[in-house]
Amino acid sequence: MTGADLADLADRADLADRADRTVVITGLGVTSAFGRGEEALGRGLAASRAAFGPVGRFATDRYRTGVAAVLPGSPDLDEELRRVVEEACEQAGLSPAERAQAPLLLGRHADPAVARGPLAVQGKSAISDTAAALARACGLLGAARTYTNACVAASTAVSEAAVRIRTGREDRVVVSAGYLVDEDNFALFSAGRALSPDGVLRSFSAGRKGLLLGDGVGAVVLESAQAAAARGARPLAVLSGWGLAGDAHHVCRPHPEGLGMARAIGAALDRAGLAPADIGYVNAHGTGTPANDSSESAALRLALGDAVDGIPVSSTKSLHGHSLEASGMLELAVTLLVLRSGELPVNAGHSGPDDDCRLDLVLGSPRRVSPRHVLSLNAAFGGANTALVVSAP
Repeated sequence: MTGADLADLADRADLADRADRTVVITGLGVTSAFGRGEEALGRGLAASRAAFGPVGRFATDRYRTGVAAVLPGSPDLDEELRRVVEEACEQAGLSPAERAQAPLLLGRHADPAVARGPLAVQGKSAISDTAAALARACGLLGAARTYTNACVAASTAVSEAAVRIRTGREDRVVVSAGYLVDEDNFALFSAGRALSPDGVLRSFSAGRKGLLLGDGVGAVVLESAQAAAARGARPLAVLSGWGLAGDAHHVCRPHPEGLGMARAIGAALDRAGLAPADIGYVNAHGTGTPANDSSESAALRLALGDAVDGIPVSSTKSLHGHSLEASGMLELAVTLLVLRSGELPVNAGHSGPDDDCRLDLVLGSPRRVSPRHVLSLNAAFGGANTALVVSAP
C-alpha cells in the first residue's frame, strides 16, 4: 500500500467518523519470552524482571552478545501464529460464520530458509503464501495483506484494519504478527553494532549501548462497535486513534528532532479527539540505542508539549526484548493489560538519567495509575513511525 493509498483511506475514515463506527478490540492472543498467553505476559510485566538469557537456538560465540529474550526450545513461527489467532478468535467469541467474513492482515519477517534457496524456489514461496495458509487454517476470509516493513509492520497492519472498519469496508478484521529470534537477524544486528554487548537493554538511560531481540507473536480481533454489540461481544478496549508518518532522514537513524514520530503522535491524537494531557501512559518504542531513545524523547516533547512532564513512560522492550515485525502487536497486548490492571510496567535496566531523555520514566516497580488512554509508539528503519491510542472500553 502506497502513502497515497493510506492518505486516501484516512480521508475516507475521517468522513465516515460521522457514522460513529468506533473500532474496538474484542479478542487477544499473545506469546512472549515470558510464555504463552496473556497471563504469562502479565506475570512477567508485574515481576519487573527482564526475560533475557543465553540463546540456545544457535551458536552465538562470534556475535556481539549471546543474550536475547526467547522461549525454550525451538518453536515454529507458523504454529505460534496459528495458536494466537485461534486464541484471539475464541476470546472474541467468533462463530465459524463470523470468522469466514473476517480478512487477515499479517506482519512477519520473510523466512530466512527461503532466501537461501534457489531463485526458482524463492519465486514459488512468496511470504504472502504463509498468510494465506494461516487464514485457511483458522477459517478466515483470506489474507488481505502481508506487512514486512520491519518494526512498524504490526502497528501499520493494525492501523489499516482500523481504517477498513471505520470506512465501512469491513465489520471485523483479524490482525496477527510474529517474530522468533533467528540467527540471520541476530547476525545482522550484531554486525551493525546495534546489540547491547553487556546483555542489558537500558531504554532512555545513561550508558545505553544497544537493543536486545526477543520472541513475540500476537493477534487481535478488531471490530466496529456496532458489529461487536450486535453479537453481544464485550470490548477489551477501544482503538481510538492511529497515526503514520515518515521523516526519510536516514536509512537507519531516526530524525534527531523526532519530526516523523511527532507527526504520527499528532495524527493519532487528532483522530482520537484527545489532548496531550488526556494520555495517561506512553508505551514507548525505546530500543535502548543512543539515537533512537533521544529522538523519541524529542518527539514526545514536541508532540505533547509541557504535558509530557506529567505522563509516565516506559519501554517494555527492556523486559521482553525487541520483536521486530511483531513489536507493535506485542506492545499492543501490553497496553491492553495495562488498561485492565491499572499497573504501568517498569522501564527496566535503567542506570541513570540522560539529559537527552527527560521523561517521567516508570522505575523500580510498576506504578499504579489506571490510565484511561494509552499511547503506543513504534519506529522502523527508513524513517517510518506509528502511533496508536488505545482507550479503556
